[in-house]
Amino acid sequence: MIQKPKPDIIVIVSDSLRQDHVSYYAGEACPLKTPNIDALMRDSIAFHNMYPEGLPTIPVRTEWVTGNGTLPGRSWQPLAATDVTCSEILRREGYVTALITDVYHYFKPDQNFHRGYDEWHWIRGQEFDGCCTAQPERRRVQDYWKDSFPERWRNLLQIVCQNLDKANETKDFPCYKTFARAADWIQRNSACSKPLFLWVETFDPHEPWTPPAEFDVYGDPEYRGKDYILPPGGDASQYFSAEEIKRIRSLYAGEVAYVDAMVGDFLKVLKDVGRYDGALVFFLSDHGHPLADHGKFLKGPDRMYSELLKVPFAFKLPDQEAGGQMIQKLAQFPDVLPTLLEAAGMGNCTLDMQGHSLLPLVRGETERLREATISGFHDGGDRCIRNERWSLILRPDDEPDELYDLDTDPREQHNVITEHRDIAEKLAAKFGVVYAVENRSIKGLQGSFETAHTAAD
Repeated sequence: MIQKPKPDIIVIVSDSLRQDHVSYYAGEACPLKTPNIDALMRDSIAFHNMYPEGLPTIPVRTEWVTGNGTLPGRSWQPLAATDVTCSEILRREGYVTALITDVYHYFKPDQNFHRGYDEWHWIRGQEFDGCCTAQPERRRVQDYWKDSFPERWRNLLQIVCQNLDKANETKDFPCYKTFARAADWIQRNSACSKPLFLWVETFDPHEPWTPPAEFDVYGDPEYRGKDYILPPGGDASQYFSAEEIKRIRSLYAGEVAYVDAMVGDFLKVLKDVGRYDGALVFFLSDHGHPLADHGKFLKGPDRMYSELLKVPFAFKLPDQEAGGQMIQKLAQFPDVLPTLLEAAGMGNCTLDMQGHSLLPLVRGETERLREATISGFHDGGDRCIRNERWSLILRPDDEPDELYDLDTDPREQHNVITEHRDIAEKLAAKFGVVYAVENRSIKGLQGSFETAHTAAD
């Protein structure tokens, strides 16, 4: 039997990208168009219900690169000596491997997520990656500051201003540099006889929201206020007017458009060198972003709603096999690596992983792989248990629990735990002994009438 050659594998990651900000998913309801991501999605098998398990950044990436879960037992920590990662597996299997990213959490003190790559590149200057020491000349903290902000926000904004002070054009920003470096790597290795594995990842559209000028086109042209590129935590209405909130959301949309354009430029190079059609290409994000839909701008353990949990996830098989599907069944991030390896002909490498290959769903060989998903922050007590229709949020201590019907209330504005206690109890039973919860009672039948989650608008 002749063995098929191993395909190139390309993983493209955009941090903090909400599913409803990708027009392939959201259609006319999307605040912007994402033509390049959409084109990749049309060639791919997309999933509507892919969820993180442990949050945020580092626990998610541990799930991605090991195929194992992180909730509740594994927090924000480096890879362990006993972990076997995708880069190590693929290099052992004969791949030429590279990591190109501007996500500084991969490297900053004690982190080691570049392990196992033949080549890796860290593009500096995202968020609080303090790589520039000179005092800024163009960007001033005061341009993005309100006196009501916590004082420590001043120091964070100072780092941002120093990092981006020289960024005038699109090519000056980290996301552009990341995908340009990735395109260069593809071109330099285009004649390689070995299969390629490239993980290219940008921190955008993670805050601070500073889209290059050509992409900052989603706000009200009559707006004359400041651009609050780094809103603090807490209730948005305590800091911002409705007009300011709308402007901040437009900055996020601009960041998404920026990422979409950079993805398009990179994919064009991949096609130009003739390594797109035969490649296995993944596109995904680690989580979305609250954007004050439930009152707070920043992510946190108590924000277990779709705007944070639902992400774009798709993979293109070689020659676009089975492309154009949208699968509604549940999946979680530990499933990413088993899927990648099986699709590349290395399913035997997944036997010790907790995740499941999603290919049986694609091929119609099974009805479902998961009955429910459980998500949460490793350092928070809130947990979200979901199936395709319902979302149950279990709150710590005496806080009322919440239940939402995602079919009729996709924005999760109406807590129906009182009306559907039986459904809540069935979902809570999925919590299982691994989470050290026995006979979980459903809280807040009275409290649900006293506590409301409303959007800041």
